[in-house]
Amino acid sequence: MDAKKEINLVVITGMSGAGKTVAVQSLEDLGFFCIDNLPPILLPKFAELLEQSKGKLRRVALVIDLRGRDFFSSLFESLDTLEKHHGIHYHILFLDASDQTLVRRYKETRRRHPLSPDGTPLDGITQERKLLEEIKGRAHQIIDTSSLKPAELKEKIASRFGSVDTNPFSVTFMSFGFKYGIPIDADLVFDVRFLPNPHYVESLRPHTGKDQDVFDYVMKWEETKQFLEKLEDLLRFLLPHYHREGKTQLVIGIGCTGGKHRSVAISEYLCQKFRNQAHCQVIHRDMGKDR
Repeated sequence: MDAKKEINLVVITGMSGAGKTVAVQSLEDLGFFCIDNLPPILLPKFAELLEQSKGKLRRVALVIDLRGRDFFSSLFESLDTLEKHHGIHYHILFLDASDQTLVRRYKETRRRHPLSPDGTPLDGITQERKLLEEIKGRAHQIIDTSSLKPAELKEKIASRFGSVDTNPFSVTFMSFGFKYGIPIDADLVFDVRFLPNPHYVESLRPHTGKDQDVFDYVMKWEETKQFLEKLEDLLRFLLPHYHREGKTQLVIGIGCTGGKHRSVAISEYLCQKFRNQAHCQVIHRDMGKDR
């Protein structure tokens, strides 16, 4: 098939309550043709229809989850069949969230979990995790929505899929606090807790790494300069290789204790440093959590 008519198919799946509705709406806003709750057994037939469209349907998103119950077991067979359809490139997007977050969302919306209509939401969530374990392992991208607002999830979706036609290489530098957990969607993680901590400077403690005084404090140390020199050299080596292998997005986690000072400053610095090498953005996951 002509490269200009290559079909980009996004398969959205994941935990119930993790944001699949927001994800598919975001892709629809980006011009994708979207279908919600397609039984996996129909996926090969749908792929044939896409090929027969002769390029009219080039950006397609499907939500496939456990609402299909018995049909879901055929997903892997259907995906294997899909790989045989030349010109169709598929990407599995898995949305996840912590058990605590999912329980809270079910309680707030007063919905019943599809796998536990007569039990507790946690019972259904536990079953669902086991059933989705294999597809999560095959996912091309995992987004943890535990700490994301709908607008932030939309921003992530737009960053990843907004320019599918041009296949850009984007790099996200994500600052985070180790005490809140390592981001599950990070491809690389670097620990900067060895750097002097502005938290112990009373005048700097209330501020963040985006403030100039804190930024300058983090950057002034010799160990910071040596670390950045070595890290920049590593990333200059890695980024072209990731891009050459077909990776379109790289998430680099920069972690300190609370995700407020050191990791924020380093992430801001790296985002500016690599703007000419890739489409870069910075996300500060935990910067405001102690406020």
